[in-house]
Amino acid sequence: MHEDAIRSNRYRNRYRDAGVDIDAGDALVEAIKPLAAATRRAGADAQLGGFGALFDLKAAGYRDPILVATTDGVGTTLKIAIESGQNDTVGIDLVAMCVNDLVVQGAEPLLFLDYFATSNLDVAAGKIVIAGIAEGCRIAGCALIGGETAEMPGMYAAGDYDLAGFAVGAVEREEVIDGRHVTAGDVVLGLASSGLHSNGFSLVRRVVAETGLKWNAPAPFAPGRELAAALLDPTRIYVKSCLALARGARSRPGLVKAMAHITGGGLIENVPRVIPDDATVEIDAAAWPLPPVFAWLAREGGIAPSEMARVFNCGIGMVVVTAAAQADEATRILAGAGETVHRLGRIVPRGDKPGCIVANIDGAWG
Repeated sequence: MHEDAIRSNRYRNRYRDAGVDIDAGDALVEAIKPLAAATRRAGADAQLGGFGALFDLKAAGYRDPILVATTDGVGTTLKIAIESGQNDTVGIDLVAMCVNDLVVQGAEPLLFLDYFATSNLDVAAGKIVIAGIAEGCRIAGCALIGGETAEMPGMYAAGDYDLAGFAVGAVEREEVIDGRHVTAGDVVLGLASSGLHSNGFSLVRRVVAETGLKWNAPAPFAPGRELAAALLDPTRIYVKSCLALARGARSRPGLVKAMAHITGGGLIENVPRVIPDDATVEIDAAAWPLPPVFAWLAREGGIAPSEMARVFNCGIGMVVVTAAAQADEATRILAGAGETVHRLGRIVPRGDKPGCIVANIDGAWG
């Protein structure tokens, strides 16, 4: 009966004929199970395959926790990764965008979930991307506990894919960092970035297009490296160093009053988000060296210094506000955790000034 029905075209379509391969999806889940298992931590066993994932806050050591949640993507960074075939670092970027947002409030990243959408699922390529996500989770100390793989022919062009990430962290109620105690006279520290950090890539791609350079051309700002690889240096994950600082503040009030993750909006837009409305941050652009990739973009793209500060991190991926008396100790802790720390400036009364002033910007970056 079944064979007769098939011959008569009663059953003539399969999901695979519409472009979706369920078997490939199952194969990818099996391929990434060891990657997720490698991110196990207290409170999560990182098992994939169920409808939901559990996390035990008590097993993670929390008494009176506040949960903090973030979600983000990596924007048009993906266009360079796809066009150059270098897909191994965008997963790290994805995790970094989320967990760096968590840690600025003193929260420890606990769990991560990803959303990976593509036209037609390539198991080998998908595993490379998700291996990067697992590596980011390992660096951040959080568990990759699940995610979603969506195969959507017709929604994406052949070979294209998209990523989104979701992170949840926790912080003890009395240890939340919210910037409310920031006052005039506090010191502003900056932690060096590893590069562009997945921000401003629409402008980056425009500048590269204007130069006529190919992704496999030598990078003018990074001798010995190809352009795509140099632009795609993975975003630095600041979790361990910033948590070390936050934990040090338990015995040293004022050690960290606020932190700002420098993403889209650059220094100008992000630092004011974490300080009171009656305060302004004054930053000296001459306080740190502008990394070569930013100098090249500014020069080749004809980008004004003020625009650079509004779009890119310009070499500072995280900003920390500390009491003046604790600035040296904060620097010691952060440097001891592997960060390159620059003393950027100070907090001053707001008055009629904007929330962030970058002084000497034309002389330092012009």
